[in-house]
Amino acid sequence: MRVWDIATGRTLLIYRGHSGGVLAVVWSPDGAHIASVGTDGTVQVWDAATGQRVCTYRGHSGTVSALAWSPDGRRIALGGTDGAMQVWDAIMGKRIVTYRGHTNGVQAVAWLPNGTRIASGSWDTTVQVRQASTGQRLFTYHGHHQDIIGTVVWSPDGGRIASAADDVQVWQTS
Repeated sequence: MRVWDIATGRTLLIYRGHSGGVLAVVWSPDGAHIASVGTDGTVQVWDAATGQRVCTYRGHSGTVSALAWSPDGRRIALGGTDGAMQVWDAIMGKRIVTYRGHTNGVQAVAWLPNGTRIASGSWDTTVQVRQASTGQRLFTYHGHHQDIIGTVVWSPDGGRIASAADDVQVWQTS
């Protein structure tokens, strides 16, 4: 991974540590850390200022394909090709909970802006919404007819979720 100076196009930092391709990267809400996931099945958390690795963890049985920081910056939600979604303590690298329910790989995850719910999009063409603290499934949305759901995002007010596959769907959540 690289961090670039957008004014000059110069590389500022290079982060090395994954043994396979990096599939997703996100900044922590406070900008102090960067997390990355990839085909090697690991999650790596980096100090954004120095490029030093803070921790590495592995929990999925295959590729980790999606990640999102919680709004408070304390947790990371992950999706994997094993069909599971996991929530980890972002810095300590300790798994908090594993959610199962998708019948195929999870390609997208997103936190509700207040951090109480997590949405996931899967290769099984469904979007699931779970209570973040308990993992209880609250909603499952069906409507995409084919293709992998590659993105899920919450509206700023938390009342809707948009998901994208071969089409875009908007779901009412409240």
